[in-house]
Amino acid sequence: MTGRIIAIGDIHGCPLALSTLIEAIRAEAEDIIVTLGDYINRGKDSPGVLNQLIALSQQCELVPLMGNHEEMLLSALRFSLEAGCIADEKESVPGHHLAFLRNCRNFYETDSHIFVHANYLPHLPLEQQPRRSLRWEFLDSSLVQPHFSGKTAIVGHTSQKSGEILDLGFIKCIDTNCCGGGWLTALEPTTGQIWQADERGKLR
Repeated sequence: MTGRIIAIGDIHGCPLALSTLIEAIRAEAEDIIVTLGDYINRGKDSPGVLNQLIALSQQCELVPLMGNHEEMLLSALRFSLEAGCIADEKESVPGHHLAFLRNCRNFYETDSHIFVHANYLPHLPLEQQPRRSLRWEFLDSSLVQPHFSGKTAIVGHTSQKSGEILDLGFIKCIDTNCCGGGWLTALEPTTGQIWQADERGKLR
């Protein structure tokens, strides 16, 4: 039996929202959950989010993508190492969290969908996409184009202040501003089922 594929948008240090969604989704071993990046910063408990994601990876197949906030953290740690002053920074990030972040992927692709943190160049295969597009480039709904593959894109990064998913048909942005008073969104793209929870853990 084939499991579900579910995407979760930018969590940004909001563990109560994440735990509420995990409980509502009730993932089973055959399910694939794609987390779109930006697990850390802004919210109150980034380590708590990472602990939940690591635990979730033992429950189902977790596909964590790297967001720009994870890239910034890893770049800062790498710079500190090169500068010979890694001790304080390394002690502040547990080894199992570093291992999780370093294993995050650039993208995920199925027969019908592509999943990236931020954006894409419409004419390039995912493996040829520049890092800046995948992790840093915000969506402009008046300029974004369908990917040449014809697949629907599921993205985060561009926070939707309304708390509602941006749905342009060929692309759906599910960063719905959890740590800014909106919702953390999970979406099952093939069925359209949506789960949302706020940073206090209230299910919508």
